[in-house]
Amino acid sequence: MAWLQRAPLAVIVLAQLFGTSLWFSVNGVWFSLATELGLLETDLGRLTLSVQAGFIVGTLILATTGLADRFSASRIVAIASVLGALFNAGFIWAAPFAPLDAIVRFLTGLCLAGIYPLGMKLVIAWTPSHAGAALGWLVGMLALGTATPHLMRTLTTGLPWEWALLGASGLTLIGGLLILGLGDGPHLPRTAGPMALKRGLDALRIPAFRAAAGGYFGHMWEVYAVWMLMPLLVAREITRLEASMTWVPLLSYWIIGIGLLGCVVGGQLSRSRGSAWVAGRALGLSGSLCLLYPVLVAIDTPPAVLISLLFIWGLAVVSDSPQFSALASSSAPPDRVGASLAIMNTIGFGLSIPAIWLTSHLWAIQGPWVVLWLLPGPVLGLWALYRPRSPQRPDPIH
Repeated sequence: MAWLQRAPLAVIVLAQLFGTSLWFSVNGVWFSLATELGLLETDLGRLTLSVQAGFIVGTLILATTGLADRFSASRIVAIASVLGALFNAGFIWAAPFAPLDAIVRFLTGLCLAGIYPLGMKLVIAWTPSHAGAALGWLVGMLALGTATPHLMRTLTTGLPWEWALLGASGLTLIGGLLILGLGDGPHLPRTAGPMALKRGLDALRIPAFRAAAGGYFGHMWEVYAVWMLMPLLVAREITRLEASMTWVPLLSYWIIGIGLLGCVVGGQLSRSRGSAWVAGRALGLSGSLCLLYPVLVAIDTPPAVLISLLFIWGLAVVSDSPQFSALASSSAPPDRVGASLAIMNTIGFGLSIPAIWLTSHLWAIQGPWVVLWLLPGPVLGLWALYRPRSPQRPDPIH
């Protein structure tokens, strides 16, 4: 459809918003689901981990088969969107039956691997200049898409929780159709070489790619655990305010969704300051909140102040991600960008699993103090990004 190609970035980011609403679709209805089925915070962690595990397996499939670089990205996204929508809707039937509920969420995550990494490739293919700004919109829509189930639950207050899941599936189908109509961009070459996994891993030998990937790994230890915890953190403050719990999904939506603003502003700043500058400061701010937030909880800081800090955290926690992706895509070998990004995503999402497991299992014991377990991610990510390098191997990101 030629009319879609007039604004390819807008089409891609809108489809990303719709498709990634699958990611936290269950989290968005968590309190209703937990009340109806008698689930605990550990079950929230289990279902979130299932999506992450599915995504990891999916990215590995992309890397080992070469799908990311050998076949039409738009068709992969469209197929993944259809299947993901079906599996997400299937959770409605599977919810009461463990471990079937986790299997369905795993399959949903598997399909998300065909939506998010390929979305990055499409952005690079259609808008090769100013990749940091373009990827800022893409990852910002990931944040907003992650938050969308919370908005859907707000809009369906008083209705069964199943409506919110069906809404996410419907949006994903629309996103897949948009990408199929847009097609592949003209600026990224394809390759049909074998050993795609090794080709992706080879990028880690490049100092600039390794620095960007190291920063991204630290970011990934933190971000998905924070998003999982956000409704629990918000609910704690709403309870202290003695306000209606209907505020929890709405505030969770805005706190997670404000990451879109952080990504877009960071993308604009990257044009003048550089992607490494933006990524480092966002990761530093987010890591500081990992340390500061539980301290403020301990001294009985007013709920309004803590909720304000959650908004700042939502702004910072994801705004470094597009800049790490831009740094990685610009330093990866041009004929294996898809495989390199797939490997980076695989490792990054693998690191999110222990962080989610730790925080979900320790919440009942430690409460908000669990966020301290996330602090090593930003600290090590900053070290990877800024560690000294040999003069013989200069790193172009500084």
